[in-house]
Amino acid sequence: MDELPLVLGSGAAVLLASVLAVRFSIRLGLPSLLIYLGIGVLIGEAGLGVEFDNPELTQSLGLAALVMILIEGGLTTTWSEVRPNLGPGLALSTVAVGVTVVVTGSALHWLFGLEWETALLWGGVLASTDAAAVFSVLRSAGIGKRLSSILELESGLNDAPTYIVVVLLATGTTMDWTLPLQVVYQLVAGGLLGFGIGLAGAWALRRAALPATGLYPLATVAMCVLAYAGAQFALASGLLATYVAGVVLGNSRLPHRSNTLSFAEGVGWIAQIGLFVLLGLFAAPSRMLDAVVPGVVAGLLALLVARPLAVLISTAPFRVPWREQAFLSWAGLRGAVPIVLATIPLAEGRPGAQELVDAVFVIVIVFTLLQAALLGPLAKLFGVAGASEPREMQVDAAPLEELGAVLLQVRILRTSRLHGVYLAELRLPKGATVSLVVRGEQSFTPEHTTRLQEDDQLLVVTTQQARRATERRLRAVDRAGPIARWKGERGD
Repeated sequence: MDELPLVLGSGAAVLLASVLAVRFSIRLGLPSLLIYLGIGVLIGEAGLGVEFDNPELTQSLGLAALVMILIEGGLTTTWSEVRPNLGPGLALSTVAVGVTVVVTGSALHWLFGLEWETALLWGGVLASTDAAAVFSVLRSAGIGKRLSSILELESGLNDAPTYIVVVLLATGTTMDWTLPLQVVYQLVAGGLLGFGIGLAGAWALRRAALPATGLYPLATVAMCVLAYAGAQFALASGLLATYVAGVVLGNSRLPHRSNTLSFAEGVGWIAQIGLFVLLGLFAAPSRMLDAVVPGVVAGLLALLVARPLAVLISTAPFRVPWREQAFLSWAGLRGAVPIVLATIPLAEGRPGAQELVDAVFVIVIVFTLLQAALLGPLAKLFGVAGASEPREMQVDAAPLEELGAVLLQVRILRTSRLHGVYLAELRLPKGATVSLVVRGEQSFTPEHTTRLQEDDQLLVVTTQQARRATERRLRAVDRAGPIARWKGERGD
C-alpha cells in the first residue's frame, strides 16, 4: 500500500513527460516514438537502474498495446479514401510480407551463415511495417491521399500475417501441406469475425440510449477488443479482426462519433507511449554495441533490397507508377512491432533470440531516424507530396430514446458548400428541422431566411425514420451546394 503513491506518481510523471515530448519531437523533426524509447532507456538499467527483463510479460503487454493502436488506426481510417487503393494495400500486406521474409532470410543465410529457420525468422520480424509509426508520421507528413491510404492499409493489415509467420517459425511448427491452409484460415476467419462483430456493434450502438455520452467510446473500443478475443479463441487472427472491426465501426453512423474518435486517439497515444517506454526499459544498451553491425546490415538488406523487390512484385498488377513504387519502398517504417515480434522467439527460448532482439533495437533506432528524416524530401523528389485535402463534413448523432428522435450536430467547415445557403434551400426531409444555430459565442433559433456561414454549428432534430435521408441531404449540400440533386450528388 505504501508503494502505491510512488507507482502512480511515477507513472503520471512518465506519461506527462512523454506527452510534452511530442511537441519537442515535432520541433526537432524526430518521430516521437524514439523519444518514448529514450525515456524508457533512461529509466532502465543504464539510467535510473530500474531492471526489467521479462520477455513473456513484454510480449503480452506489447500485443495488448498493439491491439489498442490498431483500434485507433481502424476507427480513424476513412473507408471512402482507402477503398480505391484496397488492392495495392492488400498486396503489400500479404505478398510483400512473403517476399520480404524470403529475400531477407536468404540474404542473411548467405552473409552470416545463419540456419535457414533462424534466417527466415529474422526476415519475418523485419517484414512488418509499424502501425504506430505510420499512423503518427504519415498523417502529418504532407503525403498525397493515394499513397497515404495505401501505407495505412498496409500497416494496419500486415501485422496479422507477419505475426503468424513469426509464431510458426519460433515455435518450430512442422512445415507440411496443411500449413498454407492454416494461414489462409487464420486470415480469412479473422477478417470475417472482425467484420461481423463490427457490424453487430454498430447496429447495437445505434439503437442503444446509454445514460452517459462517455459510455459510447468505451463500448466501441470494447467491441474491437471483443473481436480480438473472439478471433483468438477461434484460432484465427485476432490482430486482423481488431483492425477490421475498427474500420467497420469507424465508418458507421455511430452516436457521438466525434467523441469516440477523440477517445480512441487518446487511447492510441497512451498505448504508443506505454509500449515504447516498456521496450526502452527492456532494452540493454550494453549489448547493443555488439549488435550494431548485424543490425545495420540486416536493416539495409530489408530496406534497399527486400522492400523494393516486395513493392515491385506486389504493386505490378495495379500499374503503380515507378515514382510511387520508389516512395512506397522507402516509407515502410518500422517501430515497435518488430521488437514485439522479436520477443516471441526469446520467450520460446530459441538459440540466437537475444541477438535478434538486440539487432532489432538497433534497426528501429537507426532506420526510423533515417527514413523519417528523408520522408518529406523524397516525397517532393518523387513528386508524390500532396497538400492536406479538406475534410468532409462530419455529422455527430445522439439518440433521444424517449422522444423517438435523434439530435444531429453539424459543423460547417470553411471549404463547405453549405456556406451561404439559406435555410429554406436545405429542403430537409419531412420530420427533420434545424432547431438551433451556434455562431461564434451566440446561439439563435433560425428562420427560413437565415443564411448559413462557415464555422456555424447546427443542431438538427430528426425522427429515427428520417435520420438517414437527413444526413444524406446535409452531405449532398455540403459537397455540391443547394442544387446538389441537379448535379447528381445524393450525399451517399
